[in-house]
Amino acid sequence: MHIAEGYLPPLHAVAWGAASAPFVVHGVRALTREVKAHPESTLLLGASGAFTFVLSALKIPSVTGSCSHPTGTGLGAILFRPPIMAVLGTITLLFQALLLAHGGLTTLGANAFSMAVVGPWAGYASYCLLRRFGAPLMACVFVGAFAADLSTYCMTSVQLALAFPDPDSGFLGALGKFGGIFAVTQVPLAVSEGLLTVLVMRLLTQSSRGELTRLGVLVPRRADAGSGTENNTNKGAVTG
Repeated sequence: MHIAEGYLPPLHAVAWGAASAPFVVHGVRALTREVKAHPESTLLLGASGAFTFVLSALKIPSVTGSCSHPTGTGLGAILFRPPIMAVLGTITLLFQALLLAHGGLTTLGANAFSMAVVGPWAGYASYCLLRRFGAPLMACVFVGAFAADLSTYCMTSVQLALAFPDPDSGFLGALGKFGGIFAVTQVPLAVSEGLLTVLVMRLLTQSSRGELTRLGVLVPRRADAGSGTENNTNKGAVTG
């Protein structure tokens, strides 16, 4: 992930930028509505963006022209939904390209599509699916963060395979090679990110319980009726 500056062919760079743009525009509108309706959420929004920036700046060299690192997008996707995370993730990638030479401007669209679009949606979908089946909150948070991280690299493998198909086996052969190389570093990183996200969420349930209740993270559900911990957490919380 974080495909390096100038690494993608121009046509691919433009195509991924065009694919990312609608999600970012929609996210800007969602973010604007959130801030106008609930200005008190600004601090938590900033914390979600900072979490993504710090984790995704910890890069480990991986596939030529790319690198491995945590993404940090699962937390923001769970708290504020994927559209807002598309904006926060893209801003993170832009700052890293300009300030840290991590990623690049020509590859911003491709990096945004994998880390700020596909990752948050995959993580949020996994989180919601487990919640629907009554899994404990922190287990859902772990799986959501894990899926957001790993799916980002699956998408990056697709992007690289499309740009650089194997001379003999084509797209599928290149996809297997890129994915296999990424998996060596990314699976352990995804597990670590899931555990760290659970730790952060536990801290938030203590310090921002009212805000988490308004966002729907701590709203009691039938599957949680027997869970005294979550029900006690919601006592006195403000509902939105």
